[in-house]
Amino acid sequence: MIKIYIDENISPHIATGLNTLQSPLNDGFEVLSLESAFGRGVPDEEWLPKIGQQNAMIITQDLNIHRNRRQRELLEKYGVGVFFLTPPSKSGYEYWEMVEQIVKRWRDIKKLSKQKRPFAFRCTSRSTAFETW
Repeated sequence: MIKIYIDENISPHIATGLNTLQSPLNDGFEVLSLESAFGRGVPDEEWLPKIGQQNAMIITQDLNIHRNRRQRELLEKYGVGVFFLTPPSKSGYEYWEMVEQIVKRWRDIKKLSKQKRPFAFRCTSRSTAFETW
């Protein structure tokens, strides 16, 4: 089972909806909310090793995970795959904008998630594809 977590800066309802839409395909992908799995406000330094041990990935708007040296080291050490959705403003995507971004990119996320970890891909609202970051 390939687990893809949705960071707490994205609504947990999106994770639930994606998992519901994904499950009839029975192709080995499970979508989970980081908040539901580990609790709200859990520091990145706690959940990064845990999802790495599950060989899982994260979808996030939090670009600081990649910029923070300690968190970047944890990504590498535990082999975490990250998909960064760069928001159009500091306030992030609005709910339906985020739904659109993830659904529009879902096939690419599934395809790229099969790559060797660690990895980091990034896209913006205007990108046509993810780029290695």
